[in-house]
Amino acid sequence: MNPKNKTSEEIDLKRIQIAGFKSDLTDFKEVMEELKLQYSDCVIQLMDADAVAGVQHVLNSTIHAIKSFSRNENIASDVGLEICVRTSGQRQISQASKLLGISNGKINICAVAVDCKSDIMENLVNILGLRDDGVLEPDTEKLKSIYNISDIQLETNLDISKILMEKTALLIIDT
Repeated sequence: MNPKNKTSEEIDLKRIQIAGFKSDLTDFKEVMEELKLQYSDCVIQLMDADAVAGVQHVLNSTIHAIKSFSRNENIASDVGLEICVRTSGQRQISQASKLLGISNGKINICAVAVDCKSDIMENLVNILGLRDDGVLEPDTEKLKSIYNISDIQLETNLDISKILMEKTALLIIDT
């Protein structure tokens, strides 16, 4: 199977699922409370899909997040927030939240589920709205702006997903 097409992965005996949603949220805090209540047995992290560079970027970041806990090198206190930190390539939780945070209104959401039941993404449709994995496709110009990526960086590596995965990997060195 081509790794770019994977939406689920088993890492360290953890099941990872990633999906995109087109949402129109009126009360994000209520959505998060509902998710915590209904899915307390697994991890669900929601991020702004416009700030992710595809499924491979998020999968890579999620793997790094999970492994950081097994090495006691986690930055955040919970796996969900660690996924956000690793995806952003930032050490500061507040900066990661600024880059990937969810707000009310029309928004594209990247949902990451760890150790949830296999039908979790179908169930999230009832909470988040229309499932559309297309929102996970990277928009290079938008990502350049969000992450301050220069034209020179893109000239040396044409794949913005790889540039952002490199930022994630560099967090390990900084630990």
